[in-house]
Amino acid sequence: MNSAYTWHPSDKIIATSNIGKMMLKHDFEQYKDFWKWSVEQKECFWKETVKALGIQMKRQYDKILDIEEGVENAKWLSGAKLNIVDSCFQNAENAIAVIYQEEGGEIQTVTQKALASLVNRIANGLVEKGFKKGDSVAIDMPMTLEAVAIYLACIKAGIIVVTIADSFAPHEIAVRLDITKPKLVFTQDVILRSGKVLPLYHKFSEIKEVHCVVISVGEAISLKENDMFWNDFLSDNTSFDSVACSPEDYMTILFSSGTTGAPKAIPWNHTTPIKSASDGYYHHNIQKEDVVCWPTNLGWMMGPWLVFATLINKGTIALYYGAPLGEAFGVFVQNAKVNMLGVVPSLVTHWKAAQCMEKWNWSHIKCFSSTGEVSNPEDMQYLMQLADNKPIIEYCGGTEIGGGYVTSTVVQPSIPSVFSTQALGGEFVLLDENNEPSDKGEVYLIPPIMGLSTSLLNRNHHEVYYKNTPRYKDQLLRKHGDQMEKLGNGYYKAQGRSDDAMNLGGIKVSSIQIEVAVNSLDFVKESAAIAVSPVGGGPSKLVIYMVENTLEGCHNKCDKEEKLKQVQQIIRKQINPLFKAHDLISLESLPRTASNKVMRRKLRDDYEA
Repeated sequence: MNSAYTWHPSDKIIATSNIGKMMLKHDFEQYKDFWKWSVEQKECFWKETVKALGIQMKRQYDKILDIEEGVENAKWLSGAKLNIVDSCFQNAENAIAVIYQEEGGEIQTVTQKALASLVNRIANGLVEKGFKKGDSVAIDMPMTLEAVAIYLACIKAGIIVVTIADSFAPHEIAVRLDITKPKLVFTQDVILRSGKVLPLYHKFSEIKEVHCVVISVGEAISLKENDMFWNDFLSDNTSFDSVACSPEDYMTILFSSGTTGAPKAIPWNHTTPIKSASDGYYHHNIQKEDVVCWPTNLGWMMGPWLVFATLINKGTIALYYGAPLGEAFGVFVQNAKVNMLGVVPSLVTHWKAAQCMEKWNWSHIKCFSSTGEVSNPEDMQYLMQLADNKPIIEYCGGTEIGGGYVTSTVVQPSIPSVFSTQALGGEFVLLDENNEPSDKGEVYLIPPIMGLSTSLLNRNHHEVYYKNTPRYKDQLLRKHGDQMEKLGNGYYKAQGRSDDAMNLGGIKVSSIQIEVAVNSLDFVKESAAIAVSPVGGGPSKLVIYMVENTLEGCHNKCDKEEKLKQVQQIIRKQINPLFKAHDLISLESLPRTASNKVMRRKLRDDYEA
């Protein structure tokens, strides 16, 4: 078993790690005992964590945890008044808060003082335009300095931020705007990436009722009536006092695709980022002045996670504006002296095939992190060697968690593509098909856990996560949807999803969303979308099963290659241009249960077999 370990922490790494310091403070010699304390004595653990993170409060909490309304409705920091953005500015004014590079440009640095000044100018701009606490504003733009500042400014002003991935098609944007109804959208005219000019503001041309503030990075464009350019929006006032909020006040609305087509609108409150920062502190070992890079977007939970996990831990956010696919990104990681680099596994697969990162000096990297998809051990071994054998923090969680539920640490041996521990402060159980505890089964979380959502904007939260769930040791369990296997050494290995959701390139999407798009093609009678794991593991591939439409007048005489091409085009147009259909298979009928539900799991098993 030990021969499988590819990285061992030294005594020095353990002693200087954030986990090691907390273990020493509380007289724990073994990590497993420290984790056990974190879940058995949650109030003590989170008191210590809130203190270690330096969470700023305008009024101290009365109780760290209040479960009077049940564990599924747990309230954290009960009685407190705070604004989580205050905790993002605890470093020295001249400390580097953001380091960034435009594609083809030079590295730029922004101090904490300069970032705070920009954040305050944006917050004052919102107030001067009549926005007040509780209003909502959307952000649909790449992960740039301005995006980070806008995000922080809105929250600082008590405004709820709706985050939308810049890759979404107009229809998907419209769906999210309809759910949340923001009064303003911050966006860019275009996205400059890989030498291409990709329209972004144009996606809002058909959404008449939405007003936009547009950051111009391309050639001059004309704006719709009542829209304005960025420079006309900004205030000159660089002072702004954060708006006091209750811990349960919404600060961000993120979207996660479930199994019913429309995305779930998941609110984060002012305590959710504490979970993100805690995972950054303990599991990713982010320390003061560390440079953290994770190619991401505010529309995916890792965008807000990056902001809070880095800034609350007094680190530096590293942003590369181009695509992280080629040598230019590798040079950025080298020159920015990145200490923690996050990836999605499909990105590493690309790097390995292209051999584009091997000549750069990544010696400043202390650890990697991988999330969003099931990873491939060979690819992860390759990634570790790019920084002379550094550990990978495998990280799996969800938008509705604010972080991870299973992950790794720098105080335990690192094995590619497996998780070494349940996340500190949280606990789960694996249940088999008979709802019995098992070493291989579906993940059920055991609340309360800091960061767990307690409401949804467009669904019944209890029905989604708690209705008809089994009990474990007389404890209420919360559905999650992942399948995990506990290995003989106590580590965990991901086994994909148990529901009809899938991760494609790190983006979560439901089967039904894809099927609705595919079913609009006239040669398709009905379809089933599944994600399959390649032999040997690795990122999931999208496979479409379809029943052909035999009605007269349907254009179903083209060959499979042409049909697959049309399927690809409709998915890119209506869902996401980054998604790729790997295969298209025709069936006479789709397998169904007695209650007429499509048996996607059977299709997945058949295809992988």
